[in-house]
Amino acid sequence: MLLTPQPLEDFVNSPYIQDITKRALVYIKAGYSVHFRGPAGTGKTTLAKHVASQIGNPMVLVHGDEGFNSASLVGGENGFKSKKVVDNYIHSVMKREEELTKKWVDNRLTIAVRNGFTMIYDEFTRSKPEANNVLLSVLEEGILNLPTSIRGEDPYITVHPDFVAIFTSNPEEYAGVYRSQDALRDRMITLDLDYFDFETEVGITKAKSGVSRLSAEYIVNIVRGLRSSGKCEFSPTVRGCIMVARAMQALELSPFEDREVFTTVCQDILASETSRVGSKTNQDRIKKIILDLIEQEISDFRKVVEASTPSSKKNAKEFTE
Repeated sequence: MLLTPQPLEDFVNSPYIQDITKRALVYIKAGYSVHFRGPAGTGKTTLAKHVASQIGNPMVLVHGDEGFNSASLVGGENGFKSKKVVDNYIHSVMKREEELTKKWVDNRLTIAVRNGFTMIYDEFTRSKPEANNVLLSVLEEGILNLPTSIRGEDPYITVHPDFVAIFTSNPEEYAGVYRSQDALRDRMITLDLDYFDFETEVGITKAKSGVSRLSAEYIVNIVRGLRSSGKCEFSPTVRGCIMVARAMQALELSPFEDREVFTTVCQDILASETSRVGSKTNQDRIKKIILDLIEQEISDFRKVVEASTPSSKKNAKEFTE
């Protein structure tokens, strides 16, 4: 897929994001590939696209897949070329010649290498390690080896000087993730992404859902509280914040208008995001933690607002009832 780089809609360029982007662009300028590694929901793909948009060249997007092989990246014989000649010069004799030859089709790595595009290889460790061997010479020697017996031309392509490769991956303990070759990891600079800071999470939740700043803060506090509880099989991410906020928008309710509905939405979404084993006992435990967090958030909200103006006290009373 060839994409035109452009600023991402609703992108929250917080100081945290700016710092990572700046570091990534420095390493790319120095001639290295960049690898964003982190848990699901930490914005790896979005950040990769943002960095690519800063580079400004056309980009291709590749998604790692267990069924990949080297041809999935480089290309192969994906069609046939037919040539037919009909000679009717002598009306009583019909002469027909047909030639059928295999046709080579470049895949995305070859397209990017040949033209100097930016390639984002999303979740590259979901491809088997042997499928990615072709990248070793690309990143180290600046050469893409080709199957000459098929192409009938030079055995390699010299990598275009503007070519950039950006990789993303989940940690190895995730299901469906292969351990990458040490030789390949040594040829890229890995930036480990953690969960966003509070301000970034609030900004993203607000931008992606349309809820108010106060609602976003309230939702983020609950998700961060659940994350820090240490009781989750998988820690909730900003993705959970966005899902809760969008669900409340779909209901046309703020989190403060109907505590019971809001509690149910949080329990449904966050228990699902944090528990993969499907254990009812585990999900019930998460739901109890969420209920306690909401009650604590209400208590904290009441204390802060009641110390403020009379109108704010009225709002606090309506919210906590």
